[in-house]
Amino acid sequence: MGNNFNVDREEYISHIHDIEEIADMRRVLDKIEIVLRTYGIESTDFLSPYTRKLAKSILNRFLEISYSEIGGLEDAERQSILIYPEYHYLTDDDYPVSAIRLKGDMEGLSHRDFLGAVLNIGITRDKIGDILVHDNYADIIVKTEIRNFILINIDKIGNNKFKSSEISFHELEEVEDEFREINQTLSSARLDVYLSAAYNFSRKVSQGLIESGKVKVNWEPVDKTFIEVQEGDMVSTRGYGRSKLYSIDGLSRKDRLKVRIRILL
Repeated sequence: MGNNFNVDREEYISHIHDIEEIADMRRVLDKIEIVLRTYGIESTDFLSPYTRKLAKSILNRFLEISYSEIGGLEDAERQSILIYPEYHYLTDDDYPVSAIRLKGDMEGLSHRDFLGAVLNIGITRDKIGDILVHDNYADIIVKTEIRNFILINIDKIGNNKFKSSEISFHELEEVEDEFREINQTLSSARLDVYLSAAYNFSRKVSQGLIESGKVKVNWEPVDKTFIEVQEGDMVSTRGYGRSKLYSIDGLSRKDRLKVRIRILL
C-alpha cells in the first residue's frame, strides 16, 4: 500500500505558487504518507476554505484513503481535515477537534479579544478554528491536543474574569458577522477598483497591495489587479481586515455598477 506513495511529490504541488500554500500541501502529503504506511489516523491543523480545496484536490487522488472536514459547525470557515484508511469507520473518539465555552462579562469584547487571549498563552493560530462570539458567552473551536491547556490557562479576557468548560458540538450556534455596509458605484468590477471603493484607497495604493501579495479573494492569494470580483466574494486585505461584495444592484445613469459592500468588523 505504501509503495503507491513513491512518486515525485512535486507532481502534486506543481500548480501551486503561493509559498504558504505549498508548505501547507507538503504537510498534507506528509500526513497522507503516514496513513498509507501505518494505516493510522492523521489530521491537519485548521485550514481556510481555499487551502482545504487544494488539499482535497490531492487527497482525491489516493483511493486507499478517506477524509472528513471537521470544524464544529457544518459551515465553519476554518476546519481540520481528518485523514484515515478508506475502510475505517469513524467514531467520536477519532475527532481531533474540541469546543470550549467561555462565560463571563462580555461588555466591550470582540472576536479579536478572544483570539488575542488564546495567542497570548502561546497557542499558534493554526490550532484555533472558528471563534463564535455571542451576547453572553463565546465558543472557541480548538485542536483537541491543546484543549486542556486552554481550559487551565484562560480565566480572563482583557480585564474580565471568565469560566471555561468543554461543550459538545451540538451546543454550538452560528453567529451573524458584524459589519458596516456602504453603498458605492464602481467603474468596473476589477479588484483594484473594488478595493479603492471599499477602503477609500487611491488606485495606486490598491494596485500596490494586490501586486505585493497582501490580498486574497475567497481565501485564495491573488496578485493580478484586473481580476473581477463577483457578487458574494470575500476579500481580505492584510492590515485592513475583510470585506464582502454583498450585492451588485444594477447600473447607475452613468453606467457605473451600483454595489453594496460590507466591511466586516
